[in-house]
Amino acid sequence: MACEKENLFSRGEREALAAHAPLAVRMRPCTLDGFVGQEHFAGTGKLLRRMIEAGNITSLIFYGPPGTGKTTLARIVAGSIKAKFHYLSAPAASVKDVREIIAGAKDRLLTGGAKTLLFIDEIHRFNRAQQDVLLDDVENGIIQLIGATTENPFFSINSPLISRSTVFSFEALSKDDILVVLNRALTDSEKGFGQMKIDADPQALDFLAEICDGDARKALTALEVAVLSQAKGKSAGAQAPQLRNPVCTDLHTAPPTAKQSLTVPPDKSTATSTGKMPVPLIKLTLDIAKESVQRKAVQYDGTGDTHYDLASALQKSMRGSDPDATVYWLARMIVGGEDLRFIARRIAICAAEDVGNADPMATILAASAVQIAEFVGFPEAQLPLAQAAIYIACAPKSNACANAVWDACASVQSGRTIPVPAHLRDSHYAGAKKLGHGLNYEYPHKSPIGYIEQDYLGVQLEKPYYKPKDIGREKLIGEYLQKLKNYVQQYQRQTESDS
Repeated sequence: MACEKENLFSRGEREALAAHAPLAVRMRPCTLDGFVGQEHFAGTGKLLRRMIEAGNITSLIFYGPPGTGKTTLARIVAGSIKAKFHYLSAPAASVKDVREIIAGAKDRLLTGGAKTLLFIDEIHRFNRAQQDVLLDDVENGIIQLIGATTENPFFSINSPLISRSTVFSFEALSKDDILVVLNRALTDSEKGFGQMKIDADPQALDFLAEICDGDARKALTALEVAVLSQAKGKSAGAQAPQLRNPVCTDLHTAPPTAKQSLTVPPDKSTATSTGKMPVPLIKLTLDIAKESVQRKAVQYDGTGDTHYDLASALQKSMRGSDPDATVYWLARMIVGGEDLRFIARRIAICAAEDVGNADPMATILAASAVQIAEFVGFPEAQLPLAQAAIYIACAPKSNACANAVWDACASVQSGRTIPVPAHLRDSHYAGAKKLGHGLNYEYPHKSPIGYIEQDYLGVQLEKPYYKPKDIGREKLIGEYLQKLKNYVQQYQRQTESDS
């Protein structure tokens, strides 16, 4: 069962198994001093570090992108407070697993044993009922919970559980942080590749640090592929890294000293006269680094934070008249596999909301782009989508139409319903005139300019809904409306003078 995984093997067995762990697992630091990144809450004097150093840990929610240290920091917390650490992966765990851990935690507390820290990875994958099982025991201090999630916890985790926890938002690691992690892996002779002779081109390391998008796990995995793909076959003496103390397996103490060697014994047939194995040179070039990554995997969840954040960035960039940012966020959505229709809707909405009558062609172009994109599909659909998005970004902006309909809708919802004036009512049927419908309606085309002043609402508005801006084609609309008012005033003055 999931809750028994920590106890299946002895410490020695766990260390032996850890020798075969991937580089990203072996390089996990065991103390805060070795932890890289998240200085805003784990740095010297910051909140989480103070909590850890004081030994007073509340239940925590770690929220952030993959490979930023959520699991590693949870293990560091457990070791620092000398707690019994249990790991659960939410997709594979059940309520039974949680209840067994809670029962064990109660037994330890009753017998004066260690505290229990339950780490639940991908806690957003627990449904509401599963999350509710944790509430009482988290509140009563039976267990200390650390939940890790890549989803916004305020949307994906129950409010009662959030209110009982402290939320820490992890950020993608900086390029400099990733370089620290990579160089540490190259020089660490116990957990990394320090026993190997590696000539790493700085450009190769820069490339890995850049391409991983702040994900240390992804960077270390690429480094491991680049190195180990060359480690064998260089010579008979080429060995995989000789690992001692490969990973922190004891969560109650600092990293233990190596009590037994996990070093692979050298093959005497290939040893030199001094008895030492020849150490082959491994070159880590930019080309090899690129091969090791193959294709960049763009982080995109399709329904969660990234989905909505990128859509927001796209629309705000179009609204802000930045064509370069617009096409970048559009590309992020396209490469991430976003649904074509979702992208097209955002572009069309922006055209109507943020450009409007300042350039009516934007809405027409957006509508055409939607039709063409759906007709041709990806990858060609990116062309009309980009054309429309860039056009909108470069067009004059006005939200006067959007404000008009929003204000009118607010009036309808909050104010008294205005009846349709009698002269505007439908009068095409027999008997309409008997009801007074359509009487005294003035047909605008009787006027030379196609306009006759009459009441179309039945009430006097405190302020107009539509207020055209003095920009783009909307400036012409404003000038035309003013021209109509001037015409009416001139007509009234002429009528008064004639009388």
